[in-house]
Amino acid sequence: MVGFRPRDAVWNLAVLLAMAAGCSAYRGHRAETLRIRGSDTMLILAQAWAESYAKVDTHVAVEVSGGGSGQGIAALLKGAIDIANCSRNIKPEEGAEARANTGKDPKEFVVGCDALAVFVHHDNPLDEITINQLAEIYRVGGSLSLWSQLGARIPAGRDRIVRVNRQSSSGTYEFFRDHVLGKRDFQLGSLDMNGSKEVVDLIASTPGAIGYSGMAFATPAVKVLRVSPAPGKASFAPSAANVLARHYPISRSLLVYTLGEPRPSVQKYIDWMRSADGQRIVADIGYVPIATGGKVTANSCSGAGAN
Repeated sequence: MVGFRPRDAVWNLAVLLAMAAGCSAYRGHRAETLRIRGSDTMLILAQAWAESYAKVDTHVAVEVSGGGSGQGIAALLKGAIDIANCSRNIKPEEGAEARANTGKDPKEFVVGCDALAVFVHHDNPLDEITINQLAEIYRVGGSLSLWSQLGARIPAGRDRIVRVNRQSSSGTYEFFRDHVLGKRDFQLGSLDMNGSKEVVDLIASTPGAIGYSGMAFATPAVKVLRVSPAPGKASFAPSAANVLARHYPISRSLLVYTLGEPRPSVQKYIDWMRSADGQRIVADIGYVPIATGGKVTANSCSGAGAN
């Protein structure tokens, strides 16, 4: 079981907020509204930040919605939002589109770290898996379709591996494809979920299932596998310590993007997210805070297998 878990009170509050149509606004009587959209992985974190910031700056409201990193980036490039939340890096073609449409380059800020956790049913006897084995389960033409091929005997004789996936607009989907599948395509036939919580809920009720999501979505109803970068190498759990030591092979940065230099109120909010107060919320939700002060880059959170 992962040792770095969200505190129940903060988790429950954030989930309730995220379930409220996937969008919330902390307005009251505010002079300005910041519009934020994107990553489902970051939605509960973004909701918690927005609620706390309402007490920090009484002149600014923060409106948050999900939909996936791809949708957040698309909205940013159209100028429809102020900040895009992303669990993947922006693509070169997206940056080119921004320059062509607006003359501005997307500006990136690292606001936390995540370990992309691999989940199986709680009763699954498997304890660890390699990056290559994950690729062989998920990629087109992959060689692994039965748990017995991994030496695991599944209760009730359900040997077939049930692949649980994210929808294609998800930054988590793209990160997994790029860093686990080596940019190869996913094979058809997976169960594609709209959100991280839905992935975990399905795995919890399906003995033969495997899936992946952000580390903050771990629950006692699923088992979190240790992951090894290669056969014969040590495997590591998706914990804060292993992310910071760069041991966990599929860790990543949690990012926000603005279109060009942010205006002062947006910059102030981003600075607060990256401050000690904002990073305490990152830890409370179940992700890994970045070091406050000093230079933080998009590679600050990357593990050995995610570069």
